[in-house]
Amino acid sequence: MDWKNLPRSGGGVQRSGGGGLPGGGLAVGGGIGGLIIALIAMFFGVDPGAVLGGGGGAPPAQTQPQSVPQAGQPGESEVDEFLDRILGSTNEVWGGIFQQAGRTYTKPVVVPFTGAVRSACGQASSAVGPFYCPLDNKIYLDTAFFDQMDRRLGGGGDFAYSYVIAHEVGHHVQNELGIADQVSRAQQQARTEAEANTYGVRLELQADCFAGVWGNRVSSLANLTQQDVREAVNTAAAIGDDTLQRQSQGRVVPDAFTHGSSEQRVRWFMKGFQSGDPNGCDTFNQNYGQL
Repeated sequence: MDWKNLPRSGGGVQRSGGGGLPGGGLAVGGGIGGLIIALIAMFFGVDPGAVLGGGGGAPPAQTQPQSVPQAGQPGESEVDEFLDRILGSTNEVWGGIFQQAGRTYTKPVVVPFTGAVRSACGQASSAVGPFYCPLDNKIYLDTAFFDQMDRRLGGGGDFAYSYVIAHEVGHHVQNELGIADQVSRAQQQARTEAEANTYGVRLELQADCFAGVWGNRVSSLANLTQQDVREAVNTAAAIGDDTLQRQSQGRVVPDAFTHGSSEQRVRWFMKGFQSGDPNGCDTFNQNYGQL
């Protein structure tokens, strides 16, 4: 993956300092309006105009990380440049998709940290893994997670790391469209924990699909190869609920799934990657057993 071909974010990564990349390097379809209508009107049964009209404001962040040095300035690490270019490319892809739908895309921020971090969503440690906070539109990432991917989660690689970031950006897209709020309300009204989990699975699989859409749109610019795609697929399979449950407790409990099985995560990522069409990422109008 030639990630240095990707555009810069223009200051969207907020951390000074750096560190190296493990292993010598980190590792078009229609507009999105139809997807919004399908998700909101058909599945949730509400007026799609309420969602199409606005995305809701976000309160200010509780912390003010420093911006990383700009391109070419002393002090910029390779990991900071990598994060900046992946974020810049997601901004370009989703900004264009939103523009085609007559909407404005709010660019998220990536906050790399070490050990622990305070976000608008609360305190978090590296054990949480990468996460998106909708209250401040920021993606928090302990870069040691890349090392864990190298050792445990599918072997890592440039495009595998990119998939993780693009998945979190997918959650930002869901927040921008109002999908995340609708799912949260549906979960609150669910009669059982298992039912609530099904909404979470659909949300996560859609974020995987959105990550695939991004991958499709940058494929030529980043010179993606079959090996790059295998890296992302291996990671998606390694973090499936069934795989993680089998490793941690020796058995699989589908009712406790929160992100989807390995097969589901791979399939939805590839669905987005092969089509490049966010309208194909409608995980909400699928029979749950056929996701």
